[in-house]
Amino acid sequence: MKYGERIALLREKHSLTQDELSAKLGITRASLSHYENNRREPDYKTIVNIANFFNVSIDYLMGRTDDAHKTLDVDVREFVDSLELSDSKILDKFSLTIDGKKLTPEESKRFIAFVRAERNINNES
Repeated sequence: MKYGERIALLREKHSLTQDELSAKLGITRASLSHYENNRREPDYKTIVNIANFFNVSIDYLMGRTDDAHKTLDVDVREFVDSLELSDSKILDKFSLTIDGKKLTPEESKRFIAFVRAERNINNES
């Protein structure tokens, strides 16, 4: 389940409309709608506010665990949260694989460029 579905589920579970929840979070209803429909990702501050409001973990909200109150191991969470694929040090230390085959450094760079281009297209819509 993606973060947007979880936000919508939590909102409905608490019998809140998008207008009510967005007002409580200090965001626009349109932004909340974009989050719930996975058209846009909330920024870190908004994720924290949503998790705090519903008293769930950020790991649950982001789909890292199905237990609303469980968090990932601190070291694992720190690693995942700080992973920056475009950092050449990361590409040197870890291999990206698709279908069990390691990507070459050039394929990794093209993959990162593709994701950036797709994000730009999605942000323009």
